[in-house]
Amino acid sequence: MDRIPKPDQVVSAASNVAQKVLYGGLADLRPMPRTLIDEGELREVYHYRPVAKVKEQGDPVLLVTPLAAPSICYDLRRGCSVAEHLVTSGRPTYLVEYGEVAFKNRNLGMEHWIEEVVPTAIREVSAHAGGRPVHVVGWSLGGIFSLLTTADGPDLPIASLTVVGSPFDVSLVPLVAPLRPLLNLGLTLGGGKGAITRTYQLMGGAPKPLVKWAFQLSSFQKLVTKPLAVATHLDDADFLAQVEAVDRFTANMIAYPGRTFGQLYHRFVKANALKGGTFELDDRTIDIGSIKVPVLVFAGATDGIAPVAAVKAVTPLLKGSREVRFEIVPGGHLGMLTGRAARGTTWTVLDEWIDQWSTDAQAGGPAETAGASKRPARTAAKTAAKTGAKGKGAKGKGAKGKGAKAKAAGGSTTKAPAPRKPADEAASKDAIGANPSRRYSSQGSRSLAR
Repeated sequence: MDRIPKPDQVVSAASNVAQKVLYGGLADLRPMPRTLIDEGELREVYHYRPVAKVKEQGDPVLLVTPLAAPSICYDLRRGCSVAEHLVTSGRPTYLVEYGEVAFKNRNLGMEHWIEEVVPTAIREVSAHAGGRPVHVVGWSLGGIFSLLTTADGPDLPIASLTVVGSPFDVSLVPLVAPLRPLLNLGLTLGGGKGAITRTYQLMGGAPKPLVKWAFQLSSFQKLVTKPLAVATHLDDADFLAQVEAVDRFTANMIAYPGRTFGQLYHRFVKANALKGGTFELDDRTIDIGSIKVPVLVFAGATDGIAPVAAVKAVTPLLKGSREVRFEIVPGGHLGMLTGRAARGTTWTVLDEWIDQWSTDAQAGGPAETAGASKRPARTAAKTAAKTGAKGKGAKGKGAKGKGAKAKAAGGSTTKAPAPRKPADEAASKDAIGANPSRRYSSQGSRSLAR
């Protein structure tokens, strides 16, 4: 291994250091322009404005922010921004965020997000986009809120649901598993309440510094090795820019409302309430199995907050969904969503998924070609691969019998999707997430899991 920097590396490193010292950094942190279209208590719904010379078309996409995390998770920096990617692809793109959580919000519980914030955002986005159904994308706790909202509101105008890094079986999270026996012992300081309960009730929630510390703890190894990593990548401007953007994200963590934090702590962490697929809310039980819309589930190969097994636990619970697809992609909890590798993995799969379940494709129109001239070339290539795969005589499971029906032109979006043929698999087997005939994995996913 060559440990002596080459002359060009020395020049690049010097240039990057100068840029950092003189101008404050290398990352392009300009936010994507957006317009507020709806607001309420801890609810702000934004529409990202279209970019020049790109026409908005197709179904809208709603990005659901998790509690305690800033909405810049979807707009980290130029070049590593989910919002930028969707907008420049011509998709009508929206975001729901919650603003600053104050002491006055301490009595708000999870029902506020499941019954009011997320469903209202979905309806407002659909109305703003001309009544089209919405592709909902939720990261981390935003994914859990989106799942519970979808299960609780079967009448919501949802085209598809994408869940990114959302742990459903917390017993499989290494950071939590060793603590659960202690939590269940009910160690108390008196009055029948544990120390954690008394603390968050006194403070009205989980404050920003605690939330920031918890997020950093989940990547403790990266935190410790960060100075060395930066020193060895001084010539890599893109790497340094990503570090800057992640540092800004971590510094902008938001507090949890007291009651919501209590519910998350007692139900999710201590009781692992989501493991069985049901969740008690007020006077009713929300059943994940009642979700009928197609669901795409992402897990990060190196995610410490939501490990692969903890995320995959939701897939067998989605018994009523039209299609469930599980994909493992590179990256940790934030990196899988908006890291440098996400450009060619997570975002590629998301594009294909939205195209597959778009209104135009399901209605028998030019499937997956709506806006193709404005979309990345990979979508057109995937469509061509599918076209070339037809008529080769390959027989697939479910191609005949068992009541399976092929999609007809003008068919309803409630009909089962057309049977897929093994030829499709052969055409796209090398792409991560590009194999629709495999229910819970892909070739790329399996290679990452090894």
